[in-house]
Amino acid sequence: MTDEAAETRADAQGEAEAVAGAAAGPVVLGIVRTPTGHAGVDAHLARLADADHLAADGHVAVYEDVHRGLREALTALDAPPVPGPYENRS
Repeated sequence: MTDEAAETRADAQGEAEAVAGAAAGPVVLGIVRTPTGHAGVDAHLARLADADHLAADGHVAVYEDVHRGLREALTALDAPPVPGPYENRS
């Protein structure tokens, strides 16, 4: 077999493996999420696992949802505390 024929065959085999890998679907990365201790934040971070089973074009919706929830959690930290039922007595 000539060098050119061997290269062509190797290229074809590489392309076939790439197609087979793409057809196999998404691969779970297995990234460990460390709990923050804040139940709301942990719930949003756990939602990221939903993206593991989606094709790349489905990740955006999950990431946007998680981002929105984390932003709301941060905004809630800046909100003034709500007075208790007996703090408004005169």
